[in-house]
Amino acid sequence: MTADATALARTLTAIDGRGYGVYKQLKGSYDLGVCRLVVDHVQVDPYAPPSLMRMVVDPASADLPEDLLSDHRGRVATTDFLARAVARAAAELGEGISTGAPGQEVLERTSVALTSDVVEARLAVALPAAGRRIRGREAARLLTEDLPRLAQSALLHANLDAEALREHVTLHRDQEALRDQLAERGLVAFVGDGAILPRRAGDSDLPLADGAVPFASPSSLRVEFSLPSGRCVSGMGVPDGVTVIVGGGYHGKSTLLRALAKGVYPHQSGDGREWVITRNDAAAIRAEDGRAVTGVDISPFLTGLPSGADTRAFSTTNASGSTSQAASLIEAVDAGASALLIDEDTSATNMMFRDERMRALVPAEREPITPFVDRVRPLLTERGVSTVLVAGGSAAFLDVADHVIALDEYIPRDVTDQARALAEHRAPAPAADVFAAAHPRTPSAGSLRPPGKKKPASARGWGTIRLGHEHIDLSALSQLVDAAQTQAIAHALDRLAELLDAPGPGGAPLALEQATTALCERIDAEGLDVLSPHHGHPGHLARPRPLELHAAVNRCRGLRLERGPASSDVR
Repeated sequence: MTADATALARTLTAIDGRGYGVYKQLKGSYDLGVCRLVVDHVQVDPYAPPSLMRMVVDPASADLPEDLLSDHRGRVATTDFLARAVARAAAELGEGISTGAPGQEVLERTSVALTSDVVEARLAVALPAAGRRIRGREAARLLTEDLPRLAQSALLHANLDAEALREHVTLHRDQEALRDQLAERGLVAFVGDGAILPRRAGDSDLPLADGAVPFASPSSLRVEFSLPSGRCVSGMGVPDGVTVIVGGGYHGKSTLLRALAKGVYPHQSGDGREWVITRNDAAAIRAEDGRAVTGVDISPFLTGLPSGADTRAFSTTNASGSTSQAASLIEAVDAGASALLIDEDTSATNMMFRDERMRALVPAEREPITPFVDRVRPLLTERGVSTVLVAGGSAAFLDVADHVIALDEYIPRDVTDQARALAEHRAPAPAADVFAAAHPRTPSAGSLRPPGKKKPASARGWGTIRLGHEHIDLSALSQLVDAAQTQAIAHALDRLAELLDAPGPGGAPLALEQATTALCERIDAEGLDVLSPHHGHPGHLARPRPLELHAAVNRCRGLRLERGPASSDVR
């Protein structure tokens, strides 16, 4: 039975001053007039994470325009808009209400849900306390007065900026429609004219307010897109193949690459990168000393180790810079990446190139590492994977580049012809059978259920997941942009464990790729809520890409495979 606001206020007043654990009796449903408040989980300790609640509004009362909800992209953009409205209203209240506030990217989230039956905002609420004593009168005001006002202002179309909502949805649909056209136009990415790429600070994702140079595409790379809204945008197309970005220090090379890496997600209006659109399966790769590697074929880059270790199924608990980068690259390609984004500054030098003097000093037969410069073209011809690479200190990649873009005070120029004139035309490495076809890796039963795991996997900020006693380090995954994505990955590891530990078709266990695909298809069909172990309130989750799901599993130190020899890293 659903109580009303008066009954809820009376209950809270009655328990004023009692022990915090008495709040537990609030669990249930309450009619607050403009919305129904559902209290799903109440913490019994004021120093624990906030309690979980939902504000539920009838769709007829919300009266959201049906045409904005007619497709998945429209629903994602509408829920994002509502989530931002709820976050702003909660911040104005200043009452310890958390909503999983969105950042600059527009992501599929659980903080607001839209169905044919409800419009629902999911909140985390710190119930008022004085030490470990209930402040019931403050709680009554928060739950019976402030929350209805929040629902009134943020969930009802009549009180929203209707024009801004429609523009938000239209922009999102146009961005995704442009992304749909990239592959057929032979492009890895697009950077719109007028884009503002620099950020305000190293720890801020907001656009640089003063002094930013708007992006202007070179005429030889300029392309145009006509979009569903009737809008036409122009800018620089980054072609398939091998593209090298050069230029002096602090002239914008890495800034451009970072924008391309974040361009796998759509951005809100005013971000400056609204029209930086990258294929959603592009992977940023870097060296990552110390990461775990399990059963990865890094033989295209490392063979003949002095230890005799088999690099066709390489494992280590403490990878060096070169082996970590080689493993991350192969893992991303096997997981479906169609393009790699690599910055020389965050790469292992010996993984990237060897100059001619070093090649003469250390003969090839004594060097187990084949540098990326000798593999970037076979990667394209054999696996169809493009590369966009920032080169600041070596001209080695000019020999193998299809396109060279120079940044001069943030202004790009196409210098491909000049670069070709300077290239030394090094004899190419053997081009046949360098990269084997992706081979499935099958985790052993229990790999994602380590000893000591009694609780669901959980995120610690955006860069760490706790799985049993293990902490999985995701800090090198630069395309994770929100802690809510990391929390979703944590829950996804538990769902993957269920799939991997159950018999697959014909009784055989599922390979990691099969399990990840099955989980993503389930999210597509049932929504992001299916990842959560909780009924009702799923917590604040944002959808990660399959590439990051694979990356998290690959960095799990407890991962074991059904077959394949193990080896140790040699630094």
